Amino acid sequence: MAKSSTKIQPTSGSTVLTRDQHNVSRKKMSNNALKVLYRLNSGGYDAYLVGGGVRDLLLGLEPKDFDIATNATPEQIKDLFRNCRLIGRRFRLAHIVFGREIIEVATFRGHHENAPEKEQSCQKTSKQSEDGMLLRDNIYGSIEEDAERRDFTINALYYSAKDFKVHDFANGIGDINAKLIRLIGDPQTRYREDPVRMLRAIRFATKLDMTISPETEAPIAELAPLMANIPPARMFEEFLKLFIAGKAQLTFQQLRKYDLFRYFFPATDQMLSKGNHPHIERFIVQALENTDSRINNEQRVTPAFLFAAMLWYPLQSHVERLRSAQPQLSPQDVFFAALSEIMSEQQRSIGIPKRFQAVMKDIWILQDKLSRRDGKRAYKALEHQKFRAGYDFLLLRAQIESSPENPALEELAKWWTDFQVNDHNTQELMIKSIAQSRTTSRRSPRKRRVVREDKSSSTD
Repeated sequence: MAKSSTKIQPTSGSTVLTRDQHNVSRKKMSNNALKVLYRLNSGGYDAYLVGGGVRDLLLGLEPKDFDIATNATPEQIKDLFRNCRLIGRRFRLAHIVFGREIIEVATFRGHHENAPEKEQSCQKTSKQSEDGMLLRDNIYGSIEEDAERRDFTINALYYSAKDFKVHDFANGIGDINAKLIRLIGDPQTRYREDPVRMLRAIRFATKLDMTISPETEAPIAELAPLMANIPPARMFEEFLKLFIAGKAQLTFQQLRKYDLFRYFFPATDQMLSKGNHPHIERFIVQALENTDSRINNEQRVTPAFLFAAMLWYPLQSHVERLRSAQPQLSPQDVFFAALSEIMSEQQRSIGIPKRFQAVMKDIWILQDKLSRRDGKRAYKALEHQKFRAGYDFLLLRAQIESSPENPALEELAKWWTDFQVNDHNTQELMIKSIAQSRTTSRRSPRKRRVVREDKSSSTD
């Protein structure tokens, strides 16, 4: 849905927008989110749609998530909803499950210094790391405190289904109008509390076509190394949010600009930084553009394809090194040894689930299988469960690596493009032509017969 070009006008000197002053409509909200709001209200609790859902509705976008904030504790929420499950240790949250849709409900956060003395003493050794990262954060407070605890001004917006008002606690409306991504509070402190906020700043800027404010941008270069402390499982979640949202190519540029890409793919970043590989950057950018195009056209994508693209050239580097170091190994043994090395290294940065690792391996293996088309091999490759992903990967390679001097990949890609759509008889002829061309190329040229002059017949 296109963004609204109309600016939202906040009331002068006020932090509350009444129904006639904003464009947030219940018709555009999840029915399940409204059910949760109504039941919390009827149970005697305050409850608000909060954060990105309100922000996107104000911008005329269609929200993907509807999060709710309330003064009810997680246990009180669970008492109201039979379809509720409590999750998290660092942040205690309630998930209200409606089939495939989950409405996340959080209790208003308070400030740690306002926690009861007993609670402070219990948590003082574990609530923050030495770098200032929050390890535990289950201190509850008021809606005003909760707004101060939120990361960006454009996310400190609360909508009440009871009176239809939007509460703006940090001039979020002003920053929406100015197209600014601005942290609430001291940027150094906020990034140290949660370094992932650096990624969130980039994600919101690219998603919403906004600019990171100078004071929010300034500490990123200095504090980027804190990203090394983020668990691989969380980095996988952040990868999906950044790269599977239709703005992957622009996100890649921003991550490289702020030197944050290396915390996702260290081996790839090293090759990019050295600048000595002729294809890697164009290959990655094209893969990201293709992914964005598919997502924006509502076509399916798999993260495995992007992972395979990001690690393709590092994998080839490992293969070449092992082939030189251990020439006695078969090509298959070299490939699997290189695969083990590259995935072991990568898992320390992003915890890629096994189901995606399996698809990555299939895509890479198919690059070799697709080059072997004689006999029944072409049919076996075509019947492979991941043929389409492997074929798309081959097309990408051909687009980037082929040249007039080296057209082999482009010719191979065209052969497979034609092979898929032809009938069986034509496919048989295509396979035979491959065999004949190989036989011809292997046949040594015939030596010209030298006719010697017969001396006996010569005249004196």
